[in-house]
Amino acid sequence: MAAVLELIAGSYEQIAFGYRVKTDEKEWTAKADFTHHAHTASISAVAASERFVVTGSKDETIQLYDMKKRIEHGALLHHDGTITCLEFYGSSHLLSGGEDGLLCVWSTKKWECLKSIKAHKGHVMSLSVHPSGKLALSVGTDKTLRTWNLINGRSAFIKNIKQNAHIVRWSPDGNKYVVVANDTVNIYDLETASVTGTVTNPKRISSIKFLNDSILAIAGDDEVVRLCDMGKQKWVCEFKAHETRVKAVDSFNMEDYCVLVTASNDGFIKMWKLHLKEELEPPTLLGEVNTTARLTCLAVWKPSSVQQTAEEPAAEATTSEELAQELSKTKRVRIATEEVILEDESKPKKKKKGGK
Repeated sequence: MAAVLELIAGSYEQIAFGYRVKTDEKEWTAKADFTHHAHTASISAVAASERFVVTGSKDETIQLYDMKKRIEHGALLHHDGTITCLEFYGSSHLLSGGEDGLLCVWSTKKWECLKSIKAHKGHVMSLSVHPSGKLALSVGTDKTLRTWNLINGRSAFIKNIKQNAHIVRWSPDGNKYVVVANDTVNIYDLETASVTGTVTNPKRISSIKFLNDSILAIAGDDEVVRLCDMGKQKWVCEFKAHETRVKAVDSFNMEDYCVLVTASNDGFIKMWKLHLKEELEPPTLLGEVNTTARLTCLAVWKPSSVQQTAEEPAAEATTSEELAQELSKTKRVRIATEEVILEDESKPKKKKKGGK
């Protein structure tokens, strides 16, 4: 059966593009589905949940698109400065970061800002939510890596990393995370919160994506995409993806292979078929589309992502070991119920069981 999915890309030209992909042929085709020109400056970030697509811009707004009703759904106005990063947690919450140093948690039910955290002294450059939904990582221009307890919206701990990192990502299993500064990827272990390995890319890194728990796809300021085995800390494959530099990479899984999606300054979005096995072979091109725009960011929209269920929230953890223990208890938890995250910190209340 053909999968239903769309490629969503943002551009310098202020436009967000949506392309419906037909996956039932040998060569995949991407047909123009929509263009949204809701922003008044270039688009800097894009994210997709099963219902919504969101774009962030230098115009300081986050624009919402309802993919079910196929209509624009309004704008979120809270940040003062460029929106630098957007990430959904399941279908219930969106996290946003900006040049104002704020990290905001939004409920997707009523699109309220549940929590606005002054996360960094400079800009928030990147954020990543743990697969459990209990904590998030952020990096900023204050040379820190910060861990946030999303159950209570407070800082769990701060690590000085001596340089301004611009990307942070959890591995899909949540046991490790990577921090990117310029051309270097530092691999961290969750339990020790210390660097277990380092990989250096030939060029400054623009985008990364975990294809599974060990293989990381890395795009930099050139036309090549490189795949790295994080466990072995070695390059396992590289291929020329575009004519000019690759700006963004994303991926999704089909039944027995992985699809890597790349977007470039040359205007093309390309889909690559990759078999994730012991000996990685360069991927084959499944299909491509020319947007004729200068692309800046990329997301894949699939309507049938797995729904995550709410369980009892975590106790407050203050060290990396405690967080690791807390996370090992349950793998799938919603970020937090609105009542918990909205609690007035000056008046401690008793939490009801299950955070309800």
